[in-house]
Amino acid sequence: MRDYSLYIFFFSFHSFCFRRMFPTIRVSFSGVDPEAKFIVLMDIVPVDNKRYRYAYHRSSWLVAGKADPPLPARLYVHPDSPFTGEQMLKQMVSFEKVKLTNNELDQHGHIILNSMHKYQPRVHIIKKKDHTASLLNLKSEEFRTFIFPETVFTAVTAYQNQLVSVFTQFTNYCSFVNSTQTTKKGRMIQTFSDFNYWYL
Repeated sequence: MRDYSLYIFFFSFHSFCFRRMFPTIRVSFSGVDPEAKFIVLMDIVPVDNKRYRYAYHRSSWLVAGKADPPLPARLYVHPDSPFTGEQMLKQMVSFEKVKLTNNELDQHGHIILNSMHKYQPRVHIIKKKDHTASLLNLKSEEFRTFIFPETVFTAVTAYQNQLVSVFTQFTNYCSFVNSTQTTKKGRMIQTFSDFNYWYL
């Protein structure tokens, strides 16, 4: 998984805001058949049957009771699918367009989550059979699932920790600066170091 250091930082706070996921999950693959075609998907599943609350005086998450009823499960199919194995070996697959919501009536294909619950993203790859590949039942397909424990998060509607909020804005700003002024990369690394974070 790419951006490992960034995920480790956020893992200590376990929080994600709704809408687009941050940090973005980006993965690289190895060992796939370069001649085959693959569909890449993501889903997000509950970690446990608990609901949480954030204790500001402790700066930590506490169990607040039983989980709310589960919401409809959705698979996010990467829009660039199907990939050839050769493409997957050469390029990174980014899930930057994944969007989250707590709206049970969502009609836009967003992944629906309960706020203040813990979740685990999962990445799946399906080997495409001939010209078709059913997405109705993963168990009927030749597929593999990848889970990264450091991506476990608590879904929130607002950042529950001031440091996370500030760092998120700072990271977004630095990403923009890095894309427009690559000559300042060294200065950015020094700035990130002040946050005990390494920009790779």
